[in-house]
Amino acid sequence: MASNDAPQTTPAEWWRVDTATLHARKQELEVLKRQLDSEQNAILAEINIRGVRGCSGHSTLAAMIFEDFHVSVKEADARADRVLALHPGVAVGGDRVPPLAPLTAEAAAEGAIGGSQIDAIIGALARIPSFVPEEDVRGGEKILVDLARHAGPRAIAQAGRRLLDELDPDGKEPRDENPKDTRPELRFVKHRNGTLGLKGTLDLETYARLKSDLDPMAKPHKAIDGVRDSRTQDERYGDAFTDYVRLKTTSRNLPGQAGEATHILVTMSYEDLISDLGEAHLDLVGPISATDARILACDARVRPGVLGTAGEPLDIGRSKRTVSLAQKYALTIRDGGCAFPGCDMPVPRCTAHHIVFWEHHGETKIDNLVLLCTKHHRLIHHSQWKVRIAQDGLPEFTAPAYLDPTGQPRRNTMHLRT
Repeated sequence: MASNDAPQTTPAEWWRVDTATLHARKQELEVLKRQLDSEQNAILAEINIRGVRGCSGHSTLAAMIFEDFHVSVKEADARADRVLALHPGVAVGGDRVPPLAPLTAEAAAEGAIGGSQIDAIIGALARIPSFVPEEDVRGGEKILVDLARHAGPRAIAQAGRRLLDELDPDGKEPRDENPKDTRPELRFVKHRNGTLGLKGTLDLETYARLKSDLDPMAKPHKAIDGVRDSRTQDERYGDAFTDYVRLKTTSRNLPGQAGEATHILVTMSYEDLISDLGEAHLDLVGPISATDARILACDARVRPGVLGTAGEPLDIGRSKRTVSLAQKYALTIRDGGCAFPGCDMPVPRCTAHHIVFWEHHGETKIDNLVLLCTKHHRLIHHSQWKVRIAQDGLPEFTAPAYLDPTGQPRRNTMHLRT
């Protein structure tokens, strides 16, 4: 399975290999591991057909896996479930039983999908009622398998629930419950490790409204160059809540402070601002890094306060870095949403990023601005990804050399531009 161009090396010598080769080899090995798992599952399926007790003395396939491979009971059960779902079995009378997920077995044999993805698919298929026609079941399985080739188990499970809603729209009988009324409470918390948080209890209506707003914002990002969204569900909801607060606090309909729209105060020394080092002070929070201060300054309603060496105010600007309404309209027309390749985040969830940072004399004008979602805004500030405006006036991005040695510029084709 090794690439023809990859140098022949022992595991102890991987430090000698360039990063691009490491990335390529790890992908090759993952495919190989999945193919080996598939072959082993086929062998286990044949043992099961011949009779586990007669072949090994164990009462069940899961018991044999548990004893022979020295794994946990949970893993043994999961592996046995995959074998029984992906391969033909035998009924009590000796008749052959067709597999629950034959298309999934084919993709597993290719090495295209692995254990947790298989579990998500067979979990979804197992919930489909028996009265659903076989052709509809296979059509649904194909949808899930195609998705699994570039998505993780959480996305597969979500698609499985949507599939079940289509195949069995009536579903189960709803439970008749009357949850108790709850008085809302909210506390702002400062943890000992310096992180900040919230603790709260919501009434039913507020919970429903908030969750319905956050659910679409917390969906996994689409894969870019085969890299899937690695965030946990909690992290995705955390990012969604961050976007939600930013969207709500920039609304012109919310109450202001002293007659102005809601603002925050960021204070840092002139030397730190110019050198990109040191830290700033965020009002109501405390110290933050200079990088985080620059991210805030890209498109927040920020009043910059620059201090001299003795801490005296040198200049208190009035949102000088903020993009005007006309500029935001122009960016909306040009970018249509987050401009990062492969991202489908809409305009309301994006901010305007200064390509040349404002403190590096970058101007707040269209050819120095690009719309980015929160995730990709931070990526640009914290990684080697580069963005520029091409000669045709559209933004394009260049990946780090270890991801794409060719340096080929990339563009977002997800948004329709008028």
